[in-house]
Amino acid sequence: MTRNERREQLIDVARALFAERGLDGTSVEEIASHAGVSKPVIYEHFGGKEGLYAVVVDREVRTLHDAIHAAITTPKATPRTLIELGTLALLDYIDDHPNGFRILSRDSSATSPEGSFATILSDVASRVEDLLADEFTKRSLNPASAPLYSQMLVGLVGLAGQWWMDTRDELGLAKPVMAAHLVNLAWYGMRNLRPDPKLLTHPPENA
Repeated sequence: MTRNERREQLIDVARALFAERGLDGTSVEEIASHAGVSKPVIYEHFGGKEGLYAVVVDREVRTLHDAIHAAITTPKATPRTLIELGTLALLDYIDDHPNGFRILSRDSSATSPEGSFATILSDVASRVEDLLADEFTKRSLNPASAPLYSQMLVGLVGLAGQWWMDTRDELGLAKPVMAAHLVNLAWYGMRNLRPDPKLLTHPPENA
């Protein structure tokens, strides 16, 4: 193998192991054994397990980010179409890069807000804010609440995507069906927003 070919091979092997076992559960010895090389080869290319992991994560982050960014910046798309395209972009990534998604979603637990997947979703939500603010203004809703709704909307799709990856084979839930249900909840929920929502179980704070 050339140096670049060997590097790519190590990344592919490590991605599969990290997805299955996590960073802490994967050793340099295991990566070297699966790749058919000695440990020094990994250190030569990446400086160690953590360096190799960082390269794997960076690639997956860029792949997912670019896919979602391209979807939600489609010219002249309606808000509903953008929700569909963004949802399908995430589900396509899960479908095409299951090991990468396992790595990213594992790193973004509620206790690690800096996790890669959480960071991507937060970035997507910030882009969705402007779209929602414009739509809210057209419907006489308060555009200042757009950041809150964008976080909820993107979080809904992201968490549902994780669930779909784990259960799709068991439930036989095809990607277009999953996307349609997500868009159904997100879009029609957004269309029926109230300008001044209130809880039924708690009195208003100023009462």
